Amino acid sequence: MEQTVHTENKSWWKRFLASEFFFHYKHNLPAIIGSILVLIAVVIAVFGRFFAPQNPYDLTQIDLMDSYLPPVWLDGGKAGFLLGTDAQGRDIFSAIIYGSASSIMIGLVGMSASCIIGTTLGLIAGYFGGKVDALIMRIADVQLSFPSMLIALFIMSVFGRGVGKLLIALTMVGWVTYARTVRGETLSVKKMEYVEAARTIGLPNRIIILKHVLPNVVNSIIVLATIQVGSFILTEATLSFLGVGVPITKPSLGLLVKTGFDVLFSGLWWASVFPGLYIMLIVFGINLLGDFLRDELNPNLK
Repeated sequence: MEQTVHTENKSWWKRFLASEFFFHYKHNLPAIIGSILVLIAVVIAVFGRFFAPQNPYDLTQIDLMDSYLPPVWLDGGKAGFLLGTDAQGRDIFSAIIYGSASSIMIGLVGMSASCIIGTTLGLIAGYFGGKVDALIMRIADVQLSFPSMLIALFIMSVFGRGVGKLLIALTMVGWVTYARTVRGETLSVKKMEYVEAARTIGLPNRIIILKHVLPNVVNSIIVLATIQVGSFILTEATLSFLGVGVPITKPSLGLLVKTGFDVLFSGLWWASVFPGLYIMLIVFGINLLGDFLRDELNPNLK
């Protein structure tokens, strides 16, 4: 039995390596670069705390006498502070490692919640139609009439700062994209002959949706989810920069940019520039990978 499972897994891997998807991937330099950037960011976020020179949020490990030290390669730099320090004497390199874990987690969890809610509502609206469809789509239309950032700012201003509240805000602004996309594809899929045949033999609607409709819209969901992670990382950074996102006691790349921005024009550029560059690299990598997935998984673009 174990040998059979091993053989099946091995054959699955061989099929993937021989697939058209993998062939296009290994010949697509931007996709490979994006994958490398995303992989590095994920490894740093998950394992970075084990090799970070300092815990920048442990008061016993920071010293105000080390505040605003420049990067180690500049005059005045100090060994042990590769990218310099901020106003509190925190190592910028270590702060980026801790902040990236928080920002990527928020992006992934926010995307997951948005995906589940939006996909569910899109499937319901597209499959059942009628008043349910009209209600869900009118709510989506009303929400789309306002900028997403404005909605997130309003939610955070009303409920206050906090990671949980930030995730709620991201979910509130993110579900609409999934709902509209999935609804549109569901309207087409439910007219297919195999779906009509499933209805004819009396299969329950939930089985038809899960086994016949959802698998045919999952490609678009994957593309949306990939791109939305980067979008949510930027949104979190923006809200934290504006002072309504992650609390100041929690690690966040947006907060690092904010605290460094206050002294950016005083010549202490490293406190803001390095966290900002890291955000840019993460989002750049995600977008490169997302563009490849969009081109490969969307049959309308082939």
